[in-house]
Amino acid sequence: MRALSELLRTETKDPSLHDVALTSVDLSRDLSVARVYFNMLDPEADPKPVADGLQRASGFLRSKLGRAIKVRHVPELRFAHDDSAEQAVRIGRLIDQAIESDESDGNPTPDER
Repeated sequence: MRALSELLRTETKDPSLHDVALTSVDLSRDLSVARVYFNMLDPEADPKPVADGLQRASGFLRSKLGRAIKVRHVPELRFAHDDSAEQAVRIGRLIDQAIESDESDGNPTPDER
């Protein structure tokens, strides 16, 4: 993951790929496919163009990665947007709304019980 992050920053010409943070990599059991999860540094940005750019660069990144980590077989790279941070924010908002709703209904919060 570190080597791939470094390649994204230094070796790719697409400037939109420089604002990408890799969050995790899952390898298939036979090590033939690596699912690489990414987030953008700008949380408001649309992940679709970045995912498309990463997929276009996957062959180039795969060949560079093979030289950087010196392995005979480099897995196929498949990129996916990691939306776990966005989901956490959404869940936090729902919890806050539920607490506000309980307070406005006059129900005691767990701290007040």
